Amino acid sequence: MSNILQSDIWAKLQEHNGHTVVRGSGEGWNYMATVEGGSTGRYLYSPYGPEAENAAAFDAAIADMKRVAAEHKCWFIRVEPTNDRIWGQQSGEAFLAARGFKLSPRQIQPGHTQIIDLTLSEDELLKGMISSNRNLHRNIHKKGVTFEKSQNPEDVKILLHYLNETAERLGFNRQQDDYLMNVAKVLMPEDAATLFIVKVDGEPIGASLCYDSDDTRVYAHTAVSFDHRKLKAGNPLLSTIIMDAKEKGLKYMDLFGIAPNDDPNHEWAGFTQFKKSFGGESVAFPGTWDLPVSAQGYRAYQGIRAAREGLAQAKKLAQTKVLPAAQKTMSTVRTKVGK
Repeated sequence: MSNILQSDIWAKLQEHNGHTVVRGSGEGWNYMATVEGGSTGRYLYSPYGPEAENAAAFDAAIADMKRVAAEHKCWFIRVEPTNDRIWGQQSGEAFLAARGFKLSPRQIQPGHTQIIDLTLSEDELLKGMISSNRNLHRNIHKKGVTFEKSQNPEDVKILLHYLNETAERLGFNRQQDDYLMNVAKVLMPEDAATLFIVKVDGEPIGASLCYDSDDTRVYAHTAVSFDHRKLKAGNPLLSTIIMDAKEKGLKYMDLFGIAPNDDPNHEWAGFTQFKKSFGGESVAFPGTWDLPVSAQGYRAYQGIRAAREGLAQAKKLAQTKVLPAAQKTMSTVRTKVGK
């Protein structure tokens, strides 16, 4: 599988967003990384990288990343390797820990995902889905639902509208509008991103923005109108995206992020069940790991981060428990005084 997060077009996007981008390559390895951080310390981050064919190639890539990180005055490097040929029979976590890596306090790219093999026939892909998804894929047009593809960056505003609606209703943070518009402006002209729009009687009710590498499509950002939820249009939207990826000649469909071990209490449990209903195989990666370049600097980073998290938790506690309790007490006092 080729990884769009390590591609030239993704490097172009990061540069467009104002990041310092560095690249390195050698025998059996390569990486794209960005210089990140600020007041909590600078670090060199390689999303789903570095890419390496084996352990020796990985070690060579890390040596080069450490050199570059030192040049940019970074305290540590942050990596997310995904190729299990790097660590072989042992676990990726044990492999990284043995080399001095520390599990990052912030997990960035999903460590678990669902991959669909697009080299299967269309009939085989449909058989891998649950029956309700198959039925919706075949019959949703009878309800006036249609699907369109767009590579016009302006059309991403349809997605932004429904993302905002969904975020407000469910209370979660989402990617900012400016970021997604930049993604569209950079990736769409290069055929590396496509917007799939779902319509009812010609009117948009949702959309999905997908990213394409040389052989893999990533199901990245999706939102559908809550008012039209009874149509379950998000299901045939995804099956349409899958079939379109196959038609394009791609080999894999990455549904990008599921809960580990089918954990029913995980915050991703709901859409994990949704994604798995389209078939495919669950894949696990080691996750996000840090390797100090400066031991003193990394300790400072951990201390600053811990302090900030402590303040954030205290603020949340005050907003959700202390303040409401105080307001309730004051209300009781006013009632008694009024009597």
